[in-house]
Amino acid sequence: MTAEMTAPQWMLVTAEQYDSWSPVQCAGIEMVDGVIVLTPRPSIRHNRIARLIAGALDDAGGTEWNADTDFDLRLQDVPLINLRPDVVVYRAVAIDITPARPQNVLLVVEVVSPGSETTDRQTKMSQYAKAGIAFYWRVEQSAANVPIIYTYVLDPAASAYRDSDVHTGRLTMTTPFEVDLDLRAI
Repeated sequence: MTAEMTAPQWMLVTAEQYDSWSPVQCAGIEMVDGVIVLTPRPSIRHNRIARLIAGALDDAGGTEWNADTDFDLRLQDVPLINLRPDVVVYRAVAIDITPARPQNVLLVVEVVSPGSETTDRQTKMSQYAKAGIAFYWRVEQSAANVPIIYTYVLDPAASAYRDSDVHTGRLTMTTPFEVDLDLRAI
């Protein structure tokens, strides 16, 4: 939020309050600067894309890295920023740390859907970079129903991502680890 758009104090949620809520209460929301942001229910296609990418990343990560969907990622406590990326690659040893913290996360993937364009293309990308997450992938759903994946690498000095590659048809990566995924199969 900008200075002109400050929420009233009674609307702000603290990390302690959020952590006391049940999973049902937290479903379908994210927290940005302590304010509840409703997230639309993803489409079946959106969920399939996220699931297949998570599976490929989970296989590629070996025993050191896990990849999952439906994941709480706490970027900061004050003001509270708690997001739910579509796919998160995190240290396998941190599997029981909830919510996940950026220092245990290697890569986040956001699948852009109607209603999440600005959030996924700009807002979240900036927040993940400021949190120090090394890799960001943005998946766009094309009219031909073959996803296009834009990959980004963190420039730590600038706390911002720089463009890496654009993948259409097939995702072939060697960094952060080897991944080969036929996007036409999605």
